[in-house]
Amino acid sequence: MIAGELLLACVLDVMFGDPRWLPHPVRLMGWVTAWYEGRVRHVAHGPIGERAAGIVLALGLPACSYAAGWLAIEFAGRAHVMLGVAVWILLAWTTLAARDLADHALAVQHVLAQESLEQARQAVAQIVGRDTAQLSEPEVVRATVETLAESTTDGVIAPLFFLTLGGPPAALAYKAINTLDSMVGHHEPNYRHLGWASARLDDVANWVPAHITALLLVVAAGIVSLSAHRMRQAWRTLRRDGHKHPSPNSGRPEAAMAGALQVQLGGTNIYHGQPEQRPHLGDPHERLRLSHITDAVILMWMTAFLGVLLATGLLLL
Repeated sequence: MIAGELLLACVLDVMFGDPRWLPHPVRLMGWVTAWYEGRVRHVAHGPIGERAAGIVLALGLPACSYAAGWLAIEFAGRAHVMLGVAVWILLAWTTLAARDLADHALAVQHVLAQESLEQARQAVAQIVGRDTAQLSEPEVVRATVETLAESTTDGVIAPLFFLTLGGPPAALAYKAINTLDSMVGHHEPNYRHLGWASARLDDVANWVPAHITALLLVVAAGIVSLSAHRMRQAWRTLRRDGHKHPSPNSGRPEAAMAGALQVQLGGTNIYHGQPEQRPHLGDPHERLRLSHITDAVILMWMTAFLGVLLATGLLLL
């Protein structure tokens, strides 16, 4: 039965994405994080105080998210078994983001196709953390493709992984970890201590899903292209370059995506006005162009499909 519930949650994500009118747990997690940070800044002073406050946040929000998900399903199920099933499906749906990821990427492609580079910079700024004001068209494409690769882990495969392990409560706990990393897990001085625990916990939570994502991307490359050569290229690039990224996880899916598209990712990114050199992933067999966004979206969808097959297969064992 759980496999069927998971499939229905995936169908809802494909059909509707993340409707803005629907209350979403991640937005609540973001609000709680911002509220906590505002309070902590007044009472936690110095590296030790900030790190202690960060540990409380990194452990507390995922624990509360897990508990809230479990209680919602439990009480709904006590009221009526089908209500419990419905809540399970709805909560699982909120943890998946394949449709939103595709929509954001295609929005960037749409404005680029209209030769509106400035609007494309603004659109890609919605999904990346780097400065986008001076990006060229190939750099906008690179940023979009890199985010698609990384977010295939965060928004698709990792939620499926935790839904398979522990249902919506576990997936909600993961989304809390991921939200904390996005909001406070930065390298800037004001987050170095407060966000330390959140960043480390995100690295741990994403390690297995990132490796699964990379492997599924390799398989997806072969299926989409109907080419064993393209799949081998993705595999070779993953093995050669996957470990080069400063993140222990992001480099795996990005390297697999680079090999699948036969492009080179990485290079110089600007964060808060400061250039940061990222290692190159892949070989520039093809120059980054507009169509690579479409190709990356197709690879993301195929990877998501393979992930759903894997998850439901495991649940049916």
